[in-house]
Amino acid sequence: MADRNTGKLPYPKAVGFIVTNEFCERFSYYGMRTILSLYLRDKLGYGDDNATVIYHVFTMFAYFFPLLGAMIADGWLGRFRTIFYLSLVYATGSVLISVAAMPPVQLPQLEFTIIALFLIAFGTGGIKPCVSAFGGDQFKLPEQERYLGYFFSLFYFAINAGSLISTFLTPILRADVHCFGENDCYSLAFGVPGVLMIVSIIFFVAGKRLYVTKTPTGNVLAKVSKCIGHAIVKSCKSKDKREHWLDRADDKFDTNLIEDIKALLRVLVLFIPLPVFWALFDQQGSRWTFQADRMEQDIGSWTLKADQMQVLNPLLILVFIPLFEVAIYPFLTWCKLIKKPLHKMIWGGILAAFAFVISGIVELQLLPTYGTPVAEGLAQLRLYNGQNCNYTLNFTLDNKTESFMIGPLGYYEKLDISAHDFVELPYSLRGERNSDCENSEFNGTFDLKENIANSFFVLNESLRGFEDNNDKAIDGVNIRFLSNVISPVSINIESNKGNKTKMALNSSNMSQIHLSKGTYNILVGDVEVLTGYSLKAGAVYTFNLYETNNGSYLINPIMITPANSVHILWLVPQYVVMTMGEVMFSVTGLEFSFTQAPATMKSVLTSVWLLTVAFGNLIVVLIVEGKFLDAQWKEFFLFAGLMMLDMFIFTSMAFRYKYVEYKSSTEELAVEEIKLPDKQIKET
Repeated sequence: MADRNTGKLPYPKAVGFIVTNEFCERFSYYGMRTILSLYLRDKLGYGDDNATVIYHVFTMFAYFFPLLGAMIADGWLGRFRTIFYLSLVYATGSVLISVAAMPPVQLPQLEFTIIALFLIAFGTGGIKPCVSAFGGDQFKLPEQERYLGYFFSLFYFAINAGSLISTFLTPILRADVHCFGENDCYSLAFGVPGVLMIVSIIFFVAGKRLYVTKTPTGNVLAKVSKCIGHAIVKSCKSKDKREHWLDRADDKFDTNLIEDIKALLRVLVLFIPLPVFWALFDQQGSRWTFQADRMEQDIGSWTLKADQMQVLNPLLILVFIPLFEVAIYPFLTWCKLIKKPLHKMIWGGILAAFAFVISGIVELQLLPTYGTPVAEGLAQLRLYNGQNCNYTLNFTLDNKTESFMIGPLGYYEKLDISAHDFVELPYSLRGERNSDCENSEFNGTFDLKENIANSFFVLNESLRGFEDNNDKAIDGVNIRFLSNVISPVSINIESNKGNKTKMALNSSNMSQIHLSKGTYNILVGDVEVLTGYSLKAGAVYTFNLYETNNGSYLINPIMITPANSVHILWLVPQYVVMTMGEVMFSVTGLEFSFTQAPATMKSVLTSVWLLTVAFGNLIVVLIVEGKFLDAQWKEFFLFAGLMMLDMFIFTSMAFRYKYVEYKSSTEELAVEEIKLPDKQIKET
């Protein structure tokens, strides 16, 4: 038996460079991905659905390219050169997305962002299967087996530390730093992860003279694919009976390889239902982030940003992994709810479904705060009274004449008018008798466009039409001034603290503007017309401004879309439940897969495991692009139901599976060396 006394060999110094490289790379990846969905929506102008699709397509590619990275490393360049070259590609993408986010540079933002995301996905995916294995190459086995365990623990800590810090920090850089005259700084939030990626390359190259580099041994995945392909072709051509269809490949491939592939396929069959879990899990960075962005985020004087909620996952992972091992698993085993490893995965999937049930319930509570967004088949009408008197509005709709009183500087809205392309709505508008408006009368037709918030502003002698935007405000408030003044005048919006001007515009400007939430004073010229008015996050306001004959001003703020009122901490339960599901599903799945696969097939299994994540993100893309449902809460419940159905299928497969125990010394050593996937949960 080999001597395993670790004291005879020093701990490889090269490991420090590899671990530091991994910390910086994970910081870069998770930092960029944390803010990506908000950037796609708020800066590139995508809607929630399209931003979700691009986010998940990017993630899909990031987990598809490990196949290519493994083939390049094993069959051509080796691990060191693969990591180095693809890290350069990765860094190029990281720098490019930061530069594209800088307004003064004036690059085609959309095109360069997509190119940058492709480069990042190719880089991070390509090096993913190589870094951990390259770290393992630095140890001499079996003499340094114990040191190898320490390395994997340190490697796992670096992954989670990079993820935890960047997920917390990049939203702060995004929202709290202002640059290039904007209320945020995405270029800095992308730039810091980009710099960390460059630093990771520097650290990786700095350790080159210390590394143990191994010659590529050939592409196992290619051999497996060729063997399976050859067996399928022979099965189609030959009718001779064989115990297993793969046996027909024995004329060209080694019998041991064929037997190992048979064992591999027995495990891979169980992988078929797994993508659905990842379809739910990866929505933490898309749908759940958008959900958080529509909630009240203040906790005392501190604001918990929507994308910062994602920090709960790596934080809870560090807590739950030891907790499950020492307490929860023994308890569930005692209750006879868990007997086999696959049973843990079943419960993990059920927990993921339950997390989406919770998110659906939260979404239902959020619906009243969304106001009434425009919808297909409907037109909206808003009429703002810009006069200091009452108006009576009469119109005929569906052969019914309706009459409404609109108060001074008030408004009227009807948000569910049936329309196909457009609808004509005859109306009359008459000022109240014995008032300044008694001679003011309007008759005509409102031409209302479908799927548009059609709005009109009543001036002294005319109606001014415009399109409203009553979509919920993101990261602040949206406001619009409708001014009925004798002559143009400046409007200043000042912070209530320090009287610092936050926004200045001309009274003729009717466009909607974005402003940070807070308490403000509003001045018309030098006259303060509104003092200490609180603009609440998520709300959309219209300010009706009127100048009297004696030169004084009247103003009436109207909230047309409600403010955020459901607190963001109501999302904590769904994050907790989802992370519990991740520990039971992902960690157990990796452990099960690697203990059940032959030693020669473990690298293939790693690649296919990562591929299930890619297919999970593809499921999200297909469902979102399919536009099957008209409300987000329905989509959440759909995913929950899909997950439960998936777990029903997986349960039937799991209870029929016959576990394999490998007895050879080769397999025992391989099992001892699979600590990395178990620890490397954040990689998947």
